[in-house]
Amino acid sequence: MKYYLLANAFIFGSLIGSFLNVVILRLPENKSIVTPRSACPNCGFQLKWYHNIPILSYLFLRGKCSNCETKISVQYPLIEFICGVAAVVMFPSAVSESSIVYYLIYFAIFCSLLAQFVIDIQHHLLLDKISLFLLSIMLPLSIISNGAAFALIGGAVGFLFPLIVSWGFFKIKGVIGLGGGDIKLYGVLGVMLGYKGIVINIFLSCFLGAIVTLFLIAIKKMKKDDPIAFGPFIIFVGAAQIFVPSYFNLIIKFLI
Repeated sequence: MKYYLLANAFIFGSLIGSFLNVVILRLPENKSIVTPRSACPNCGFQLKWYHNIPILSYLFLRGKCSNCETKISVQYPLIEFICGVAAVVMFPSAVSESSIVYYLIYFAIFCSLLAQFVIDIQHHLLLDKISLFLLSIMLPLSIISNGAAFALIGGAVGFLFPLIVSWGFFKIKGVIGLGGGDIKLYGVLGVMLGYKGIVINIFLSCFLGAIVTLFLIAIKKMKKDDPIAFGPFIIFVGAAQIFVPSYFNLIIKFLI
């Protein structure tokens, strides 16, 4: 029974991953995620249902469109696989109505963060629609788990602290330090993490972003003035805080 449930969790996760690919592809272009049906971006060939089987269709088609044989991005099966694995790893050891509800909530948070992560890398955008969806999940969850004060103060600190710092940086340097999407994401995560957690996230994500940026400049993959997507650093640290808090806290203790 255990392996049957986990196998179904993987199938469920990979199906959600397939839908997430649609979100990642269409939302940045303000297109509907419902219609029209999926089609090859090169030739416009409308995909059959058996072309949309997560992971398997990509392998069966050898990573090419069945009509024009244009290569299909490996992103599609990779997102499906990641979501499938996440659905298995996050599946509760003891199945009950409450555990399944929390499982679905946390899986939805994971998928939303993953979508924001990929979209920001590709387009340098953190979409308000996804951030608002995250807020609609995280706010009631945090209020139930930690109380209203924890959620509201955390959200306020997460939003206002980066906003004030960014405003000050703009006044001094005349350059925008953080985008509005980054500031909003900090606010949303602050609701979930509380004021202490989001302050840690702000400093760690900035530190991580600086290290990666310096490394990319050193190996000449980017120039000093090139823009870099900052959202992935916020999301990476936030995901660690939400999904593996014990390991995250061990790292923090080690660093301190």
